[in-house]
Amino acid sequence: MPPALPDQAPFVLRAQVLTPLAAGGSRYESDGVVVVDADGRIGSVGPWQADSGPVLDLRPWLVLPGLVDLHVHLPQVPHAGLGFGTPLLDWLQRYVFPLEHDFTEAVAEVVAPAVFRAFAAAGTTTALMYGAVYEPSLDAAFRAAEAHGIRAIIGKVMMDRLTYDESHRPSEVLDLSLRQSADLCDRWHLRDKGRLRYAFTPRFAVSCSAEMLRESAALATAKGAYWQTHLAEDRAEMAEVARLFPGARDYIDVYDQAGGLGPRTILAHAIHLSDREVARIAESGTRLAHCPASNLFLASGIMPLGRYLEAGIGVGLGSDVAGGPDLSLFGAMRVGGYVQNALRVASGDARPILDPLGWLRLASYEGARVLGLDDEIGSIEAGKDADLIVVDPELAAPPAAPEPDGPADLLSRLIFRSHPEMVRGAWVRGRRLEGPIDRLDPPLAHAGGPAAGA
Repeated sequence: MPPALPDQAPFVLRAQVLTPLAAGGSRYESDGVVVVDADGRIGSVGPWQADSGPVLDLRPWLVLPGLVDLHVHLPQVPHAGLGFGTPLLDWLQRYVFPLEHDFTEAVAEVVAPAVFRAFAAAGTTTALMYGAVYEPSLDAAFRAAEAHGIRAIIGKVMMDRLTYDESHRPSEVLDLSLRQSADLCDRWHLRDKGRLRYAFTPRFAVSCSAEMLRESAALATAKGAYWQTHLAEDRAEMAEVARLFPGARDYIDVYDQAGGLGPRTILAHAIHLSDREVARIAESGTRLAHCPASNLFLASGIMPLGRYLEAGIGVGLGSDVAGGPDLSLFGAMRVGGYVQNALRVASGDARPILDPLGWLRLASYEGARVLGLDDEIGSIEAGKDADLIVVDPELAAPPAAPEPDGPADLLSRLIFRSHPEMVRGAWVRGRRLEGPIDRLDPPLAHAGGPAAGA
């Protein structure tokens, strides 16, 4: 029988401990102790000693920092795994827009709690998410996140040039979307001492007018919220952006002219960038979400991750479900590792690639740094919030496997032989998150018919 995990702080865990460190490098304790105080913060981390006091002994399990997913489409999760190889713009029309069209408040009340449990089961404790265009469904998603305990940043998708919202005339959409987004931000941004936050979310330049981009960026700045959108994911998308914005020098210039660049902006994908665009992103402090599984699933391309890291750009990891078929960031790390190896072989790029410890850092501490939350989460260090996961490494081990030779090998198995049940528990601020989904009733099926109005 697995041990009963604590539901609330305070508690003390004895286990293997592996974490990136804010100062660089990592820390590994083969027999360590993590003390979580009554406020849900990490009191201390260190090797177990005989006088450590009462502990919950989880050995041989491994405690890791909670993972940070920088790019998820909440309404799309029920379609994860569909549309393999379909070009992006065709995939949106065939799979995504019909699904989001039906993402009503009632549907969100079923889907969102299930998705948050799935995040916890996969080891994700913080997620940056896109919703649909409907304000009530976003309220439902935030209510579910508030109840579940996950650390969530969510935004209402904004689309005034290309939209599936049939309940309003095109001339009404711009002002309505801006007003509703501002109202959602006022209600939810920084709720529960900052556990819940808001991101203004123009979908991408193809679906937004220059005014929508400009006004949403101004609102994000005025309210101290995030601004998220997509960048240079697909060649056909890029050609359409060039047609729609003939006055822009390139794709990043569309967002630059809108005032959208800066350290609270997270741009997903960024696969096909010129040297000028890379330099401008680095100069502005804009951050990127790397979504390797999605980029391969939709045949969009390969992000030159090493090039961006060398330029000093802040990059974290995203699942991009449903473009990515799996919510697990262990899966994203695995695909990312394969992709960077393939890119190095195919292109002769001599830049160093990330090792397993580097991928863990990208999925935890660097994700927190992209969000400006690295003083609170992303690593297991004294004074930070106890956003933790515990993993059973034996489930990732092959038959008759010897003990891993150090933390890199231990983590390599978790990434490249990940098991769907290896995450045994997840906590945010010392509160355990409800995890696995055994069965959903009613199922995650979207009824037909018009979507709810705003």
